[in-house]
Amino acid sequence: MYTIRRATQEDARAIAYVHVESWRTTYKPLIEEEDIQSLTLENRITLWETILKTPINNQTIFVATDETDRVVGFISGGKERTKVYGYDGEIYAIYLLDEVRMKGLGTGLLKAFTSDMAQKGYGSILVWVLTRNPNKRFYERYGAIAVEAENITIGKGTYEETAYGWKHLDHLLETLPASS
Repeated sequence: MYTIRRATQEDARAIAYVHVESWRTTYKPLIEEEDIQSLTLENRITLWETILKTPINNQTIFVATDETDRVVGFISGGKERTKVYGYDGEIYAIYLLDEVRMKGLGTGLLKAFTSDMAQKGYGSILVWVLTRNPNKRFYERYGAIAVEAENITIGKGTYEETAYGWKHLDHLLETLPASS
């Protein structure tokens, strides 16, 4: 049994662990090993402690936990950062441990986050995904459309990522399963 709940300050280390581990498994075929290694547990712990202590951009974070309350996934986001594409909200990160993928947790996290954003008055959401990442189908399944592609730097490498967006959060919420 899994639970979706708001993240607390005490979740910083666990979120950092999920962040690093999921990078290593998800991006191994997509990003050079040296660039994957640039993401360390230590710097992610510091990042998530800071974010949970003092959120910026109206940031919201939800975690997925297992029956022992171990964090196995998370989603975070807030105001859209570029202000270029006509979306007001953005998913900054959504990651799951490999062992819990394909169990509906990504959908549950997306639903909790989207509901929260809608309650806060957001009308649309953007998310950036590595263009070569096959997990982009997750967003497409729920109606996200490709908006723009651009190059980013990770470590020493340059990679293309694509922005996917939902212009209407209410339509996204209608698309997401009720049981999530």
